[in-house]
Amino acid sequence: MKYNLLGKSDLLVSEISFGCMSLGDDHAANAELLHQALAHGINFFDTADLYGKGENEVTVGKAFSGMRSQVIIATKVGNEWRPDGSGWDWNPGKAYILKAVEKSLQRLQTDYIDLYQLHGGMLDDPIDETIEAFELLKQQGKIRHYGISSIRANVIREYVQRSGIVSVMLQYSLLDRRPEEAVLPLLQQHGIGVLARGSLAQGLLAGKPAKPYLGYSLEEVQQATTTMRAVAGCTRLAAEIAMRFVLHHPAVRSSVLGIRTGMQLEEALLTARATALGNEEVKALQAALPANTYAQHR
Repeated sequence: MKYNLLGKSDLLVSEISFGCMSLGDDHAANAELLHQALAHGINFFDTADLYGKGENEVTVGKAFSGMRSQVIIATKVGNEWRPDGSGWDWNPGKAYILKAVEKSLQRLQTDYIDLYQLHGGMLDDPIDETIEAFELLKQQGKIRHYGISSIRANVIREYVQRSGIVSVMLQYSLLDRRPEEAVLPLLQQHGIGVLARGSLAQGLLAGKPAKPYLGYSLEEVQQATTTMRAVAGCTRLAAEIAMRFVLHHPAVRSSVLGIRTGMQLEEALLTARATALGNEEVKALQAALPANTYAQHR
């Protein structure tokens, strides 16, 4: 497994990381899967207080109780569940963040969070107040670093200019190259690490039947997968090519994969062991489709 420093932080994260959102309700089964991932070199585990109304954090906390120093745990904040459980409301306010972090720490059975991420963000948020909350939590030692999880280019620019974020989690794949236009170069320039999610484009780049996706027609998606298979040849899986395409960009520090089963974990580990793509292979993949760009929140 290769490891990369996440931005300007001291977090050395595995280039394939474990997205915990997909985990089920069986804590024992989840612990076994998470332990297998750790044993094979995955050390970065991403969750959120939103997932399962906090139960996802609980299952991660149970799994790594007594072995906290071996793992890097990331979680997220900003979505406040309504008292009746009917849904959640966006709340990036300082008071809520300071309250929510205590509950996350309790569920995760830890006294610190390695990476605390704002789970979204809009331009009309009280951004300075949000940053104040994160900086205070750093001073208190309750979080080591903070970042944001957002695809909104205009919001990302604000945090780059005004905060000490070390990472941005965003969607990036061969079928979603929107970050390439401006966001990835900006983050690379400022030494902010990218955590890429959605690298398999809902499974379309891993063998699922083609369908229209993010403005691409059925035929265009088929063209992309055909090119991927040609690049893969007889010895590599399409998913490996999809993941390696994402990891080829120097701004990307880790690809976050949603993992629920042992088979999915094995596929993730195969990707981790796969060789990097050559420049000509990357060019062939890029030529398969015109790159899409953000239409909103630019």
